[in-house]
Amino acid sequence: MFFRHSPAIWADYPELVPGVLVASGITANADVSAQVARFNAIAASRLATSAEGELPEVQAWRRTFSKMGLKPTQYRCASESLLRRFRKEGALPPLHPLVDLCNAVSIAFAIPIAVFDVAHLAQQLEVRYATGAESYLTFSGETEHPEPHEVIFADATQPPAAHARRWTNRQSGLSAVSATTHSVLIVAEAQHATAADDVRRLVSTLAAELTVAWPAAPVTAVLSSSAPQFDF
Repeated sequence: MFFRHSPAIWADYPELVPGVLVASGITANADVSAQVARFNAIAASRLATSAEGELPEVQAWRRTFSKMGLKPTQYRCASESLLRRFRKEGALPPLHPLVDLCNAVSIAFAIPIAVFDVAHLAQQLEVRYATGAESYLTFSGETEHPEPHEVIFADATQPPAAHARRWTNRQSGLSAVSATTHSVLIVAEAQHATAADDVRRLVSTLAAELTVAWPAAPVTAVLSSSAPQFDF
């Protein structure tokens, strides 16, 4: 199994810096409350001086969404959406300890993080332009079909399953983390000026936090256009 971005994505978005992590031994009964509180405090400190839309990490994704032909205040990257909710409510709703931890790290770094249950991926996961033939399962159980040229996360089923729509905007219910999840693929993506350093730090930080909560033995990588594929 492997993860990668297509050559067309690299050509159109050369500033992209993806960080990836694979971990096993995930359970739904871990206590990550202290870790979540620590990263929430970092996010709160950042929001005390800047609105989420002013953060360079978010601004870079807003530019990307505009380039994709999307209104960036209608379709937001996942980290911006989480930051908006956190700013308004002071907390994020608990979902699953792994998701809660990744969401907390995401708002601390202001970088979108996607988490996929490996058991529901078929052979590969590629960030690429949609052809229009792909199917996307919403969290409410409805089936959608991404528009041609929409950036999606696609696997190798036939027809292909889209595991995320509009790049970092929305994941699918098909490979979402659940109580039965054991192994996960985690992807963080950034395009701002200091993305290379920030993504490396995020991946290293998240790997360390995972080993505190689970016997996860994470394997990590930071990808580039010259080394675009992560085999796992």
